[in-house]
Amino acid sequence: MKVLLLKDPKDKDSGPDPYIKELGSYSLEATLIPVLSFEFTSLESLFEKLSHPECYGGLVFTSPRALEAIKICLKEKSKKEAWSKSLKQMWNNKPTYVVGKATASLVEEIGLIPQGEKAGNAEKLAQYICSREKANSSALLFPCGALKREVLPTVLREKGIPLESLTVYQTAQHPDLQESLSSYFSQQGVPASVVFFSPSGVKFCLQHIQKLSGDSINEVKFAAIGPSTAEALRGAGIAVGCAAGSPTPQDLAAALHAALHPHGC
Repeated sequence: MKVLLLKDPKDKDSGPDPYIKELGSYSLEATLIPVLSFEFTSLESLFEKLSHPECYGGLVFTSPRALEAIKICLKEKSKKEAWSKSLKQMWNNKPTYVVGKATASLVEEIGLIPQGEKAGNAEKLAQYICSREKANSSALLFPCGALKREVLPTVLREKGIPLESLTVYQTAQHPDLQESLSSYFSQQGVPASVVFFSPSGVKFCLQHIQKLSGDSINEVKFAAIGPSTAEALRGAGIAVGCAAGSPTPQDLAAALHAALHPHGC
């Protein structure tokens, strides 16, 4: 059975993408098509804030892209030295809250210790933060994208926990998206399942997929990596065939397998 994954390939060059590998273990033939492109912004402002950990109560990351912004900053020799010499340790005296394993892994790469990675989504992470932070303490620094959802900021604001957001990347449609989708459908046909990894993916891809699938659209199981993506699909009038219990290759593969083989065959 063919599965179309609407996500970027794994950043590292070592081995296959974990989602393709995990789906393969269930005899599902997965293909990746990158959906988004990113433009990083406000990097000087980001490092200026990172240079003053004494002004903040900790860090919050809900996206791997925010960590990529920091890694771009740290390519500059003087900033890398400042980070290694003192800033990293000063931030490690404070909590670094994250959503998901991918983001946690990138946090570890820059030398910080992630907390809350098992939360799985912004709503649960917000609850986790609220259980550990006091109202009216120092603000948490939240590097994020321009399209961030307001769930986490809203929950923290209601609990009186200060959060300072800084937009460090803009999200746009990948320039090759339409061509890649057309090529996939003409060569592979209509897949058994299409998996969306973000609300932006729903926005940029859904109409093309509906058009390319034609009369076979009702046979496609639409899947979501998490609740916000599932919500975006339902908002577009699409029935969600399954959603991963948490945003991991293992949970997605298990959910897809169950959805595509409902009678255990």
